[in-house]
This record gives sequence, C-alpha cells and structure tokens, in this order.
Amino acid sequence: MTQILAGEPADRVLGRRWTVRLDSAGRGSTAVRVSCSRPSCAEQRLPSATTGRAAAIAHLKAHLKVAPAPRIDAYCACKSDNCRAHPQSSGPHREPVRPWRCGGAVVLAVFGDREGRWWQAMECCSRCAAAMPGAKIIATTPATPEPAGDLPGLPDRLPASPAGTGQFSDRPTATPGRHQVPEPRTVLARRRPWAGKIARRFIPHDLRPTALRDELVELGNLFRAYQQRDQPDLELLAGLQERKARAFTAWADATGEDTLRQEGRRAEQAAQAVRLQHRQRTGGTLSSEGPPVPRLLTTPAQWEHARTVLAYAADHAPLPGPEAQLLVLMLTLRTAHTGTGNLVGQDLTGLGLADPQDLVERLAACGWLTLSGSVADLLASRPDNPTAITVPSLVPREEGMYPFTFSKKLRPKLSSWAQKVVSDRKLRKAKDGAATRLLALTLAAWTDHQGCIGSDGQGIALCDLVIGVPVDSGTLRRAIDHLTATGWLAEADLTPTGLTGRVSEHALPFTCPRSP
Repeated sequence: MTQILAGEPADRVLGRRWTVRLDSAGRGSTAVRVSCSRPSCAEQRLPSATTGRAAAIAHLKAHLKVAPAPRIDAYCACKSDNCRAHPQSSGPHREPVRPWRCGGAVVLAVFGDREGRWWQAMECCSRCAAAMPGAKIIATTPATPEPAGDLPGLPDRLPASPAGTGQFSDRPTATPGRHQVPEPRTVLARRRPWAGKIARRFIPHDLRPTALRDELVELGNLFRAYQQRDQPDLELLAGLQERKARAFTAWADATGEDTLRQEGRRAEQAAQAVRLQHRQRTGGTLSSEGPPVPRLLTTPAQWEHARTVLAYAADHAPLPGPEAQLLVLMLTLRTAHTGTGNLVGQDLTGLGLADPQDLVERLAACGWLTLSGSVADLLASRPDNPTAITVPSLVPREEGMYPFTFSKKLRPKLSSWAQKVVSDRKLRKAKDGAATRLLALTLAAWTDHQGCIGSDGQGIALCDLVIGVPVDSGTLRRAIDHLTATGWLAEADLTPTGLTGRVSEHALPFTCPRSP
C-alpha cells in the first residue's frame, strides 16, 4: 500500500468528495438504483442499467455545475483516504513502494471505475489527480513553487501564503523571498586536438601540410552536405570520391599509416563504381568526358543483347552475302521469343536490298522462312493488313535452350533500334546498299562511350569485321567511304589488320558501347 508522509498542517480544510453509485435494485431484476453520497440527494430507481448509468452521469454533472471552484487552502481529499485511488504494483517482482508526497495546485478531479458502477469527484492535489487512471480535471487553482521547508536548516512550519495564491495541498507554501545564489564558476574551454572529421576519422589540428588538413576538413563537410541532398548527384559524388582518394593517399604518405592508404584505394574504387552507375543510368558519359548521349539503348545489358542478335544472324544466316545476313537479322528481331511476327512490304523495301522478292523466295525455299501468303502479297501488304511470317528455328521447343535471354518487352526496343539504324535519313538520302547499312549496325555495336571504334578505342580486327559484314576488301572499303561521306563516320582508317576511327556525333545515339 502507498505510504503517506505524516506531519500535516492543522490549518487546512479537508477537500470535498462526493460519489455517485449505480447498484442493482434486487436479485432477478434489471432495475437499478442510483445513490449519491451527499445526504441531500434522494435515491433514484430506474428500469435498466443503461438509463441508470445516464442518470448517474447527469447527476454528477449537475453537482459539478453548481460546485464552487477548488479552494486554495483545501487539504488533498485523496491523501486523507490514504491515496487508495492510486494504482498499486503487483506480482512476484513487486518493488518496494516509496513514500508518496502530494504536490501541485489544488484541483477538482473526476474519475470512475472501468465497469461504470461508480463515479467520484474530489478536491485533491494535481499529483494525485495525475496518478489516478482515467481522471479528468474539471477546475484548478494556480500553483506556486515547492516550498523550501524540506531543505536542511529551515523550520518545518512556515507562514501561510497570502490569499489568492495557490499552494501545495499537503503543506503550506513559503512566503516568496530572495536567496543569495552563487554564480557558477566559469570553466575554460579546452581546445580540441582535432580540426574536423571525415570517414569516421578525426583530423588532427597539427596535421601538416596545412593544405592537406584544409582539404580533408572541406571534404568531410562536403560529404556531410551531400548526405543531406534530396536527390543523388552521381557526377558530384564521383568527384568527391576521387578527391578523397588523393587526399587519403597524401595523408598516408605524411603519417605512414597503411590504413589511410587502404581507405584511399577504397575511395578510388567507389569513384569508379559511381561513374559506371552513372553511365548505366544515363546511357552516356560524365560531363568531364563530354555531354551525356541520349542513346536508344540505355543500359549495358541492352547493348549486350544487341550484340548477341548480331552474332546470331552472322552464324545462322542460311544464305551468303550481306543482303541475306541483314534480312535474317531484321526478321530475327521481329520473330524472337515466339518464332512468329508480322511484316509489311515497306519493311523490306527500306533495307536497300537489290531484289527483295528474290531474296525472300530463296529464304522460303530453303525452309528458314514461312509465309502466310505469297511473296508478292508480302511486298504489297500495308500496315493495316500485314503478312504473318514464321521462322521455324526460332519457335520455342521444350528441349534445348533458347538462343536469346532478353525479355519479351525488350524485343520491340531492339527491333526498333536496328530499324532506325538501317533507315537513318543520311543512309536513305545516299541510297546506300545493304552492305553499308549492315556495316553501320556492326560499327554501332563496336564503339566505346566516346564513339571510338573498338572497346578501348583500339579499333576492330579485320577478321571480326568481315564476320559481321561478309564482303570482300574492296566492297568493305567502299562501304566505309560511303559512311564517311554521309557523315556517319567522323574518322576511319582501314588497314590490313583492322579498322580504327570514330563515329560522328550524329551516330552516337545509335551506339552500344563495349566495356573495356
């Protein structure tokens, strides 16, 4: 049970308290009776608990409406009842209860039990009211600070507070007075032995050279500012990581700590990873290497899938020559995943083929292509009435693996990329043939991020180029000259061992950069 401190003042009046109860009127009956602890209130009998509960609440509200405000000199009614309204801890690990001390302003509080059988209003201290579960404070008096009577050397009884001021309900308040409080002693601030922080490391203030210390402090501030950004900036982050790598390497040289050198290597690797991530997101280059390129195929995975289809067409073309290989490539992109697709005459006439009808007939005769109608119907078909085609070798089968791993959603994008390359306006105006257009597709898949031919700008070997464009050296040179004249190639140098050069700015959006 909660213990109460003794020694209450004798000049206090007991706080008011009244209770409204709801009890059964008799066994076997639904009637209830409402009683009040005030002697002047008569008992009420009602037919049900619902109406009785409503009447009890209304009766208590009527008392509160006419009740005067809490009295300043009232003694806590809760404490006079040994604070039984406070919750008590229970269980095997019950902690010892500390003595309870009332305090705060005198308030008029209302609370009841959870079952709705009784409601009680009382004048008590604010501490007791706060400790009662579900208690509601109706009115209060202003409180004054805790008296200094508990301090050592002061008397237990102090003069009563003036009228009109609030006081604690368990003891009188002291008359306000000034006490001499010594001023706090000033403590000299100790200078920190570090100038900043970066990567969970403190930067010593005596680090030399001073330029290195200032660079580390600035980098730490920049990294913390970057973490507060709403949107990531990979270009900025890559630059910060490169600066961090150089600064930590210099820090390791100045102090001889190998851990700093390792941190610098990790920062350098992080910078490379961020740059690669930036290229994958934008499909272009960083601003330090040139403006971003809005490529048709934007990710390295899409670039690899495009090269896979080019290699498949070169290996599985049933007829020799660049025209057959170009047509096989375009039809493969149209029918991938299902082996079937739709084709119109414009798709064939826009490839620069010398005799589209003869080439389609030969592909159908060898069994590589199946048409739903005649070749003449295919050439005359329009987008509103396409011709259905089937490539039996691309029809999925249960046994064996399919040659392509890209998704069905990516297939139209790859097909659109190839169609835009071979039907580019520069190639159309020059009326280039199938060999030139196939060479443009092959070179678009053999460039780096800056547009230089080859994975690292070293060019493409002649043996690999002939596989992608099956022509003799004379036809290959003429095709290269046509691409240079039309502005597809900015530079080109064909040697007996390979081809080096660079595609033009016009052709950069069609390129699929190769990794070094």
